[in-house]
Amino acid sequence: MIDDLRRNIDKEIKMTAELNKYFDRSLLTQGDEKRIYLGLVKSLINQIKILNNVVPDLLNISLASKLTPPSVELPLKEENYEFAISGKGKDEFLKELNISENLINKLKKRDYKKEKNEEIFKKPNLYGKFANKFFLDFSEKLIKKGKLKALIFNVRRSNMNILGATYISMMLFSLVVAFLIGVLVFIFFIFFEVSFAVPFINSFDGNYLIRTIKLLWIPFMFSLVSFIGFYSYPGAEKSALGKRIDSELPFVVIHMGSISGSGIEPLEILKIIATSKEYKYAGMEVRKLINQTNVYGYDLSTALRNVAHTTPSVKFAELLNGIGVTINSGGGMQNFFEKRAESLLLEYRLEREKSTKTSETFMDLYISIVIATPMILLMVLMMVAVSGIKTGFSPQQMTIAIIGIVTIINILFLTFLHLKQPAY
Repeated sequence: MIDDLRRNIDKEIKMTAELNKYFDRSLLTQGDEKRIYLGLVKSLINQIKILNNVVPDLLNISLASKLTPPSVELPLKEENYEFAISGKGKDEFLKELNISENLINKLKKRDYKKEKNEEIFKKPNLYGKFANKFFLDFSEKLIKKGKLKALIFNVRRSNMNILGATYISMMLFSLVVAFLIGVLVFIFFIFFEVSFAVPFINSFDGNYLIRTIKLLWIPFMFSLVSFIGFYSYPGAEKSALGKRIDSELPFVVIHMGSISGSGIEPLEILKIIATSKEYKYAGMEVRKLINQTNVYGYDLSTALRNVAHTTPSVKFAELLNGIGVTINSGGGMQNFFEKRAESLLLEYRLEREKSTKTSETFMDLYISIVIATPMILLMVLMMVAVSGIKTGFSPQQMTIAIIGIVTIINILFLTFLHLKQPAY
């Protein structure tokens, strides 16, 4: 009798733990998933009530021979265990148990579908594979000698999903391709020249040797532009990614603060952020942290330091370091997130105001330079054409030149304005 009562109490303790877990998850979900968790909570409560109702029967002492209560298995945990229950209570308990099993199976199916939908298969970079055939060994030698450390570090921080050696191989291969293209352009300009007058391309009639010497810089210029582009691109991508993470960060911290109020462990909070689809760029960094703990086996403090060292966002690195310090010092996570959210929201509002004022300034400059100036130049061009003043250029050439200048200024303005805009 006492053994049966003890077994029932042990099962109720385990079911209570399951109940608390499902109830906490119901607070963090919505829709059908929330209803499934609440259904599990209700079913577990009913199971606990049924076991409680059996207690008087187990404590009843009778001179009659005692009937051994039947035992069934409760597969809510990995381990199997028995409990004492019989009669109508047994049927009701099995009914509730069946409901719990069905709901758990639904959750497993939903989780499987989520994982299947979130799998991303990336094809290998064909250009990188082709470049590795020629320059991979040389690239690895450069890395071993400690060359191009800044470039490799930027490649890692920019989340380009390319190995440092492969990127260097692509850069070297592109230098060769750019040089060959430059040679073709060099040969073209030796025999032809370009003008603003129709026809725009004419054959060259001067001294070819002198022209060859003058144009010898073209192939090297193509290679130089290719090198500058490849070398600076990871840094620019890292900066752009850092800005996107900074834009999401205030809302990430608010979300983490609201979750921490329910007493969930810090690692579970980070897992919720990592699996959320609302934070595309910050979630990517948090997934790195989860991989450090789940795949590489690092403890949370070490994983926080590692990701803080490689993340492209300075603010996100400060947040991770702050979480690590708070965990090690035993501070309150909710209070930490609330204080950090206040400062990040203030910085976010100031950045928005600054961006708005910058856009207004550029709008005034655009109206003055790109709209008013071409109209004045066209009026001057008409006056020159009517008066017959010789400027060394025909009206057609001047018109093409003005259109070209306006086009270039428009492109520069749009590019600079786009770079100055926040990520969201």
